[in-house]
Amino acid sequence: MTDLPDFELRRTPSSEPDLPPPSARPSSVWIAVTLLVAAAAVAAYVVFVRRQPLAPAPGKTAAPAAASSASPPLGGKGDPITLPPLDASDTLVRTLVQGLTESPAVMAWLPTTGLIRNFTVVVSNIAEGATPAKQLKVLRPQGPFRIAARGATTTVDPRSYDRYATIADAIASVDPGGAARLYATLKPRIEDAQRDLGSADSFDRTLERAIVALLSTPALDGTEALKPKGIGYGYADPRLESLTPAQKQLLRMGPRNVRVIKAKLRDIAVALGIPPAHLPAS
Repeated sequence: MTDLPDFELRRTPSSEPDLPPPSARPSSVWIAVTLLVAAAAVAAYVVFVRRQPLAPAPGKTAAPAAASSASPPLGGKGDPITLPPLDASDTLVRTLVQGLTESPAVMAWLPTTGLIRNFTVVVSNIAEGATPAKQLKVLRPQGPFRIAARGATTTVDPRSYDRYATIADAIASVDPGGAARLYATLKPRIEDAQRDLGSADSFDRTLERAIVALLSTPALDGTEALKPKGIGYGYADPRLESLTPAQKQLLRMGPRNVRVIKAKLRDIAVALGIPPAHLPAS
């Protein structure tokens, strides 16, 4: 599993003594909203293809594509507040986020800067299947990555999954309706950040792709076999090893944490107004 830089990939014998429980680490509400309101990515076998408009029949004028395929804005109407410029928005974001969750982990993260820009990059990365580890160094887990032996099979030690419980619990604390309203309120500045990245796409569509991406992550039971890969390990099952880096990052949070994250993500997707038919089956 060498493609995810936020992992300690040392091959640690399973016989090592237990580590003390990891302390609460700064855990951004934006990764919560990214993993919830957004989407840690699409399996390699899931391909998102934009539907091309049909050519108009001779003698007929095609209706503008935007008019025929426009989707309602995600999140609905935001709060009627005056938004400061993007680079002066951190104070407002902190105030609004404090009304979204009381998670100590999220509160510890709020003093960081560039919150909207960070959120925008993280969501865009997940939508494209890339791991957002570089933008989310504060989420690096404590303790080493561990393996366990099940007969002749090597698997992930459950203690490795425990390192992510704080993040999953912070995500579980987010109110879906509040997250959707927060997104709608800040959307103009999020779209400013999207344009600064050089993208002309609607961020709503980027966000929806990211949500579908994480919900497309397969459900595992934590006993999947590993095999040596470089200095660390990869999945022995080629179908799992072929998943995107973002999707494998979510899987490595462990079955319990993945269930918590995906359940909350689905609730927020509905709160955002994404049609259930657009979402993968639960």
